[in-house]
Amino acid sequence: MAKCTHLDQVEILELPETVAGCEECLADGMQWVHLRMCQTCGHIGCCDNSPGRHATAHHGSTGHPIIRSAEPNEDWSFCYEDDLMFILRSS
Repeated sequence: MAKCTHLDQVEILELPETVAGCEECLADGMQWVHLRMCQTCGHIGCCDNSPGRHATAHHGSTGHPIIRSAEPNEDWSFCYEDDLMFILRSS
């Protein structure tokens, strides 16, 4: 079974209390489809189905490897570097 090799870079497991939207889309007046949160720094960006693809752009500019869904009732994470989807649990 494949395993993510970047778990040591996870700093944030839980979503913030409130999520206003994609940080860049809000600043530029753009729309988004789904939201993702960087699990290294907490940046909220939009998914690859959104015009801005800001979550992936954030990964490209920072190298932060793991995002999680910021959508209600979704708890999956994704590692860009290892191309793996998984669920992280706090211990």
